[in-house]
Parts: sequence; structure tokens; C-alpha cells
Amino acid sequence: MGRMKDIATDLIAYEEGSLDVRETLELFALLVRSGLAWSLQGSYGRTASELMHQGYLTRDGRVTEFAESMVEELVAT
Repeated sequence: MGRMKDIATDLIAYEEGSLDVRETLELFALLVRSGLAWSLQGSYGRTASELMHQGYLTRDGRVTEFAESMVEELVAT
């Protein structure tokens, strides 16, 4: 149950707007890998799909190098 509790905590933080860009990408990567992106409320699946479409996540739930470079740029500014 430990990991599910962590995911629930991360989902609450996401809903509250408390996650930074990197944490958000990591959360959605995990949701895609676990399949939860497609079984939670529709906005999670739509967001995951959009992150994939924009090139930030792969279909198998990995954060892309493109996303990593974008995050690094954001952190640097």
C-alpha cells in the first residue's frame, strides 16, 4: 500500500498546484507506466496524452530527453 499512498499524495499535490514541472512530468510518467492515467478521471488521461503529443513523455511512460532539456532551461532562468 505504500506506493499507492505516495501516488495519492502526489495526485493531491498536483491538484493543489504544488508540484514543479519536473515533479509533474515524473508523476505523469508514473501514471502512464502504471496504467493509472487511463483509469483515473478523464483529465489525467487527456493531460498524459497531451504530454506525449508534445514530446515530453514516451508512450511507455518515460520522460524524454527533450523534456529534460526544457526543464533544465526553465530552472536556469
